[in-house]
Amino acid sequence: MTMTPLRAARTLLLASAVIFPATAYADEAPDSGSGEIVVTARYRDESLQQVPIAITAVSGESLNDRAIHNLQDLSATVPSVDFRNGASNKDRTVFIRGVGTISTSPGVESSVSTVLDGVVLTRPGQATLDVGEVSRIEVLRGPQGTLFGKNASAGVISVVTAAPSQEFHAYAEGSATTDEEYRIKAGVTGGIAPNVAARIDGLYANYDGNVHNVATGNDVNGYERYGARAKIEATPVDNLKLTLAGDYLYSHDTTPSGVYANTNQIQYPTGAITASPALAAFLTGQGITAGPENRKVSTDFDTDVRDKNYGGSLTAEWGLGDYTVTSITAYREWKNRQHQDYDALSELSATFPEGDDRGTVDNSQFSQELRLTSPKGKLIDYVVGAYYLHAKTDEVYTRSLTRLISGAENTVTGVANYGVKSDNYALFGEANINFTPWLRAIAGYRSTWDDLSYYHVRTSSNDPTNSGATALDVAGIRAYHNSAGSTSTRGDSYRGGLQLDFAANNQAYFTYSRGYKGPAYNAYFNMRSLNATTPLDEIALKPETSDSFEGGVKGSALGSQITYALAVYSTKFHNYQANYNDVVGGAQVTRLINAGTVQTKGVELDFGLRPIPGLSLDTSVAYTDAKVLNFICPPGAPASCDINGQVLPFAPKWKLYSNAAYRFALSDSLDLEVQSDFTLKSRTQYQLAQTPGTIQPGYYIWNASVALIGTTGDWQLRGFVKNITNQSYSNFLANGTLAGIVRYVPRDDKRYAGIMLRKDF
Repeated sequence: MTMTPLRAARTLLLASAVIFPATAYADEAPDSGSGEIVVTARYRDESLQQVPIAITAVSGESLNDRAIHNLQDLSATVPSVDFRNGASNKDRTVFIRGVGTISTSPGVESSVSTVLDGVVLTRPGQATLDVGEVSRIEVLRGPQGTLFGKNASAGVISVVTAAPSQEFHAYAEGSATTDEEYRIKAGVTGGIAPNVAARIDGLYANYDGNVHNVATGNDVNGYERYGARAKIEATPVDNLKLTLAGDYLYSHDTTPSGVYANTNQIQYPTGAITASPALAAFLTGQGITAGPENRKVSTDFDTDVRDKNYGGSLTAEWGLGDYTVTSITAYREWKNRQHQDYDALSELSATFPEGDDRGTVDNSQFSQELRLTSPKGKLIDYVVGAYYLHAKTDEVYTRSLTRLISGAENTVTGVANYGVKSDNYALFGEANINFTPWLRAIAGYRSTWDDLSYYHVRTSSNDPTNSGATALDVAGIRAYHNSAGSTSTRGDSYRGGLQLDFAANNQAYFTYSRGYKGPAYNAYFNMRSLNATTPLDEIALKPETSDSFEGGVKGSALGSQITYALAVYSTKFHNYQANYNDVVGGAQVTRLINAGTVQTKGVELDFGLRPIPGLSLDTSVAYTDAKVLNFICPPGAPASCDINGQVLPFAPKWKLYSNAAYRFALSDSLDLEVQSDFTLKSRTQYQLAQTPGTIQPGYYIWNASVALIGTTGDWQLRGFVKNITNQSYSNFLANGTLAGIVRYVPRDDKRYAGIMLRKDF
């Protein structure tokens, strides 16, 4: 549904009048016992309102109550965050302030770092699965490289899972929706020996989906997930705490890649339309109408993507007087298996070939971090440390392409084996210099060393002698290719600034940050070189760096009845690592390149009001101006690649999230909570290539819930409705592999309702 500016303004005013806006549930985040929200954004417990960083904290309780189960759900509630959907987790990624990394290549890292209990996840696909039972999620906006590492040049999403306790506690939670999504969670914690506590949490969820495959007769765009997380926490002596953690999550997704929103493609910058009568005729014959509300596909088989994500860590916290030494040793693996319909059609014709894609990803990582944290209250307090990471990813991708040539079927199969190895070493530190109790300087630095290597071997049945001749290329499958390479670099991240406490529980800050993201390789199925002297994909991309200026004020008043945070920022990225889509030989290809210089700047406001007991009214709004300053076209690209001055993908100008909740007593043992939230998002371009057909018009989503809650908080029964006004939208649009434009259908693309029952023991 297209929303005009006038309609958007009217809707915003109506929403404000009805539900008044909210700050990402900050009121429900963990607190210090005095109403202050406590976060660990700088590797020590600090009040949210005193950290000189633009940050949002969302509690586990809020995640449960609002049915937020993954980062895609979270992106709807944090205005500065956006999410790219895809048919597989390896294609999905997160953006902060309009900046993220779009690539399926294992040779490049995301610009947004996802951290699970202090462990950095190396691949974006590891981070897009179900978060389970957590204590909170912290979203740190802007470069965070001094403490969190090289792949935090745009921000950090830190997931803090629930901790064990000596006191016995158990819970069970179940939910069901009108469109048959089912979810169960349960867990238990308690002491198992003196000074030893344990915790285990498990989940199972299932959803058939909200898209129908008319060829197979199945509902798709759904999932099945199950997994468990366990922790053991021991304090063998008073000054030593050991935490052993392990987790496993299995996910099966059926997200299709061929939900057609249009049978035409629109070129940039001319606006010329490339129609596909053959695609239109096929869809009509299948009873499918391409459009922004289409929820039907017709593919030979259902997308089948399976992920196993698991790992373990040992965290030791050792008190040395007033100092603390922290060690985090971790190992993780991620295995992805995907089977997708390349052509997204269920019929072979002279116009369209028939393709079958199968891929495997095997990723492993080992990391070791060691930190020393000083006590607070002295002239200088600091965190210093060292970090090591070894990561390895191996992929095998197979594509079988069948064409009709002179009425006869011809099948070509290509198989690519490729992968990367990386070693990352770093020394880092960040300090506060406390000139007075109300004025301090901030100084941080990280020195990073990167060793990165790749290999790539592709064979094609159309090139049986492995000649590599371009004449043997088939659209979608290139001839033989064999290459390898390595690179080593060193880079710097740093931060400096001032922080002023201008009143009790109120502060202003200004910081300059230098971000760094290491080198990259464009290793993927159709990796190629133009010729021996002008390689396209085999060269190492230069590190991406950024310069960021941020100023802000934040604080609280009237005993935290009012909370606020305002941030103004400008960040410029140099040697921006970007995925540029192009058509070569009639098929879509991707080019991971150093695209030049881009900039994101904007204003973010969080405001919360608690005027009376039980009533919380909060809002978060972000204005983001993210655009290309100087785009460097890759060799062989068409003139249309000149996109200087155009917007970055996944960077809406405006995004607002509002939440209101009122809880009051019905009796001595029973409370009632009425809750409503509202998301408004302006038009969003989903492609760096600026194709006009891949723009999502502005839209809004309105949700609400009503809950009966025991006054002791030991149980609740909640009924909820998602997308009350039945708005349809796409969370990703792209030119189809062979023709047309395809949309990705979000979970809440149409209205649905549900109930959730939780019991704590």
